[in-house]
Amino acid sequence: MALVKPVIFQVVGYQNSGKTTFLLSLIQILTEQGYRVMTIKHHGHGGKPEGTPQKDSSRHLKAGASASIVEGDGSMILQANAISWSLEEQISLMECLQPEILLIEGHKHESYPKLILIKSDADLPLLSKLDHIKAVICWEKELFAVSQTLKVPFFHISDKNAVFQIAEKIKQYVQKDD
Repeated sequence: MALVKPVIFQVVGYQNSGKTTFLLSLIQILTEQGYRVMTIKHHGHGGKPEGTPQKDSSRHLKAGASASIVEGDGSMILQANAISWSLEEQISLMECLQPEILLIEGHKHESYPKLILIKSDADLPLLSKLDHIKAVICWEKELFAVSQTLKVPFFHISDKNAVFQIAEKIKQYVQKDD
């Protein structure tokens, strides 16, 4: 089985900027159109993400296992402990499952094509700190003045068409790789 590199696209922004909500809509649109979509989410709130402590897989980890997989009826949950998992290691793991599109929530400083959500003017420095910006979604219409400095599409958070346009852009990346 030959592994095909997926199209990787990030959705980034600070906490409570709407990343997860936007990503859920994007996943739904792309999967409804027949794409095999997978996601990686950065747990940026400090500490380890919570598993289900009373389940056997979590008990295996607590006993010292480095990783545990639970599978049933075609559904699989992987829990693993390492010092740290780089985004590249996470992507390599996901590539074994052969996604066409791999959406990443967070990991804002990585160099993949990305959409940035800007909630307030305090978030504006992201536009100069990050690279590979393909689109921006703003919460405040006053922030649209910044759109003149970037040559990427700008949308307001209430623009329901934004998710469709971003999905189209991602589909173009998939078609380029074919």
